[in-house]
Amino acid sequence: MDQFSLFDSPEKKEHNRAEARVSWLRREVERHNRLYHQLDAPEITDEAYDALYRELVELEEKFPDLRTLDSPTHRVGGAVLPYLETRPHRERMYGLDNVFSSGEWEAFVQKASRALPEAGPEIMDSWWADPKLDGLACELAYENGVMVQALTRGDGEVGEVVTEAMRTVRNLPLRLAGTGPFPRRIEIRGEVLMFRKEFESLNRRQESLGQKTFANPRNAAAGSLRQLDTGVTAQRKLRFLAYSLGEVDAPGMKDWETHAQVMESLTRWGFDTPPEGRLCRTAEESREYYEHLESLRDSLPFEIDGVVYKLNDREAQAALGFTARAPRFAVAWKFTSRKAETRLKKISIQVGRTGVLTPVAELEPVSLGGVMVSRATLHNEDEIRRLDLRENDVVVIQRAGDVIPDVLGPVLEKRPEGLAPFEFPHVCPVCGSPARRLEGEAAWRCLNLACPAVIMRSIVHFVSKAGLDVDGVGAKWVEALIASGRVKSPADLFTVTREELMSYERMGEVSAGNFVAALEQARTSASLMRFIAALGIRQVGEQTARTLAEHFADMDALEKASVEELMLLPDIGPEVAGSIRAFFETDSNRELLERFRALGLWPKGGEKSAGRGGALAGKKVLFTGTLSRPRDEYRRQAEGAGANVASSVSKTLDYLVVGANPGSKLDKARALGIAVLDEEAFMALLSAPGSGEKGGQAG
Repeated sequence: MDQFSLFDSPEKKEHNRAEARVSWLRREVERHNRLYHQLDAPEITDEAYDALYRELVELEEKFPDLRTLDSPTHRVGGAVLPYLETRPHRERMYGLDNVFSSGEWEAFVQKASRALPEAGPEIMDSWWADPKLDGLACELAYENGVMVQALTRGDGEVGEVVTEAMRTVRNLPLRLAGTGPFPRRIEIRGEVLMFRKEFESLNRRQESLGQKTFANPRNAAAGSLRQLDTGVTAQRKLRFLAYSLGEVDAPGMKDWETHAQVMESLTRWGFDTPPEGRLCRTAEESREYYEHLESLRDSLPFEIDGVVYKLNDREAQAALGFTARAPRFAVAWKFTSRKAETRLKKISIQVGRTGVLTPVAELEPVSLGGVMVSRATLHNEDEIRRLDLRENDVVVIQRAGDVIPDVLGPVLEKRPEGLAPFEFPHVCPVCGSPARRLEGEAAWRCLNLACPAVIMRSIVHFVSKAGLDVDGVGAKWVEALIASGRVKSPADLFTVTREELMSYERMGEVSAGNFVAALEQARTSASLMRFIAALGIRQVGEQTARTLAEHFADMDALEKASVEELMLLPDIGPEVAGSIRAFFETDSNRELLERFRALGLWPKGGEKSAGRGGALAGKKVLFTGTLSRPRDEYRRQAEGAGANVASSVSKTLDYLVVGANPGSKLDKARALGIAVLDEEAFMALLSAPGSGEKGGQAG
């Protein structure tokens, strides 16, 4: 019977009937989606499914207010984005350290056990194990059971917003399954990947259209998810497999004690999880699982390159914590690298952005673990001599860690007669300038700062992921701008107009607009860390750039730093400090920095400069509940005062800072005797010199 009042208007009655029908259709369409895409057990024909779906679309078009974020009609895509925004993760997404043998795995477990001697073998021998997926890491935020945001891992601290694209992934629940209660907010982490059969089908389609094919399923998944046209993403048949949690805000709900319980909840909420995942309770079970999974490697429907082990006890996880780049409670045990034979057709020389001459093996293409390999680095002259490699040799290659192609050496019994040893060139192959091998270095280097190859590589690096990470500004277009003479330095990129770009062949109006918009976004929002990394200072990579950005307010402050002051910072020795000073003592570099200043690309840093003697030096702090300010702001203030911001409550936590509705973290902190602060007390602690010194206590 219709649920409406006798006094309702005909329009209101129609709306109420439509609302009830839409609610039923939404549940039914998602149920059949799950039966078809996740359980491989369809109950109805494709035609019957299409009829239900069309009816839902028609009702939502007639009554737009009835279309909600969890409607399955979002799955067809259709949104076209101008560019991908970036946003910070609430909790950092760390990478994993790797081990490559049984001995290294045992050493990792023993190190974790020594760090927690009170835990005992019943905890430290119990590990959750599942396949190491070869896809793109992603984090999904659900509020009250409904998906509201999706971020790629990015650099671990900041990710790309791919919410609209992820809504098109068919096996992903847009609303958590079940009746709840659900956390107020929970972040689900996992991997976006493409199954082998879909990858092969996609490449066949790309070939038939005369378009570029993808090198492997991981690249296909990453490229598909980052499409600005989400209609294209919807056609690519991506999958999401969930394997862990990020931030959890669940007042009144019981916390998970083990990772196995986390995996049970993920399954109950409708997520696919990595198949073959299981709990290993002894060291022997862990080794047997590795051998079992390696034997299944080629029979699984997707690519894997190892096993991930996570300590099952979540309190022990929190106590072990993290290094600068990876958890101490989890590790990836990588499979043995695949090997193949092929012919070394030629050794070519590439010139990098620092002038290094790098030899590259040009190979007859060979399939290695599902990837066609045609090139591999040979590192330097000494490596070629050590391996005794000669052009036209038959060589053995492998994908080191199943990622980087590597030449292991020649097959001497298959070497043709009369092959001459390779002579490494002592001049730059691009500009013809003499190359030098500096004392203590293995590399030959072109020292001509005006070398076209050096200039091109440095500008491409500036906008690359290792540099400013400007999404939408591809290397090929940058190279075209350099080749035409329009761009001669990284600063020139920020003066290129949409109209100029449209004069280049195959550059359309939309692409040109995206190119300019992406650079403008980078100009106004780039971090100091990314700016330093982009400059290509010799021996300064992303980690060193992060250290410098944390300790200096801007490039002016960094320029004034002496070698001695730089060497006081973590992981900066005399060579790195000397390279930084040499960069600022070069006239052309100072001129380039002034151009960036004039363009408005002059980011600020120094977020941890106060932390060297801060009020919370050496302390662990955790925030929970609804706070009056953004949590990221409090996190920056705590880190600026020298604190480490934790992700969960453990015995090693010093302070829990609580807002409204703090939930289970407050109960756990009180049970462990941890100091609990409200926001006012936290701010007072920040301004109290010395109050965070070792041995001090807070009430």
